Amino acid sequence: MTSLLDPASRELTAFRAAEKKYKARFPPPDLSDLLDLALLDVTRFVEIQQTGWKGSADAVQVKAISLKGDEERVRKAYTITGMPGLVILPFFVSTHTQRDLIKWSLRDHARHPNETNLDTHYLLPPRQLISNTPASPSNFALLKSTSRPQPVPSAHAQPLSTAQLLPRLRWANIGWFYHWGAKQYDFAREVQPVGEPFRSICWRDVFGHLDAESLDGWGDGGPDWQTWEEMYARRGIVNFYQTKDTLMGHVDRSEICATSPLPRQRRRFLIGGLTRDVAPIPILLRSGDVIVMSGPACRRAYHGVPRILEGTLPEHLGESVKAHDGAWAPYAQYMRTARINVNVRQVFPKGFNPGPIHP
Repeated sequence: MTSLLDPASRELTAFRAAEKKYKARFPPPDLSDLLDLALLDVTRFVEIQQTGWKGSADAVQVKAISLKGDEERVRKAYTITGMPGLVILPFFVSTHTQRDLIKWSLRDHARHPNETNLDTHYLLPPRQLISNTPASPSNFALLKSTSRPQPVPSAHAQPLSTAQLLPRLRWANIGWFYHWGAKQYDFAREVQPVGEPFRSICWRDVFGHLDAESLDGWGDGGPDWQTWEEMYARRGIVNFYQTKDTLMGHVDRSEICATSPLPRQRRRFLIGGLTRDVAPIPILLRSGDVIVMSGPACRRAYHGVPRILEGTLPEHLGESVKAHDGAWAPYAQYMRTARINVNVRQVFPKGFNPGPIHP
């Protein structure tokens, strides 16, 4: 088993060494140092046993925080000592809402006018189917006036049916368009509305329940996102991972607002510090879990997904759902080898006036 202190890993940064460790398949890595908060919930024991993957509930020190409007304490939220602004909400999204999000992601959202990774190389039918400079209010005028050339299509792309394209889908844009070549937003393009059920889940279900006063060490002035309007969610992305995919460690630098929360649903997740030299905290996220990155220390922290764990599809997203939802069959088939992550973020700080955006 590869240790972070092995000679082969000594030339790597702490974050890169962790990525290498948890990405390994043969032999599979020891997960005992992964934070796995599902182990604190007796209702998830069957799910844990079925998947076969298990971390540790006490891998790092966590603190339970209160949720507004949850007097019966059915749902939990946790912060991690030493990582201010990071909030984990295990199994926060209900099984029914998880299925709604999957349908929305594949059927409603991954289509025109929302850009996907396939648009560069394919003419899709109109049917369903880091090293850059951080953005800030001081350089927004330059970002807004800089033209973003469109990506060049691949000369080797072959005609494919929509069924063949589906496994190649990797992301679908939400809200403001992001230019992957420049690693900045393209403010010259018209922003697309953030649709339901995604918007209400992020605001009503997540931020409507979090108690900002419980977030210790957030920074000067503390969290202000509970005073934002519901339509704060102006940018996001839907990631479509196949089980062999990874997301290398990176920092989200493109938002003008560098402290606002960024809720995500992911799988095996690494969250580090402001440089790759900081050893990351490994977290095992399961279906329905939500992680919120907020505050000056957390929003600019390196993070990534070294591996999508195979065999982790829970029963409530599998073939058995067809018994009471006849339309679920194609989604169950897709999810057998794929996982979907959705996230949203605030592009501008509260009160910031970007001025006229479109020419």
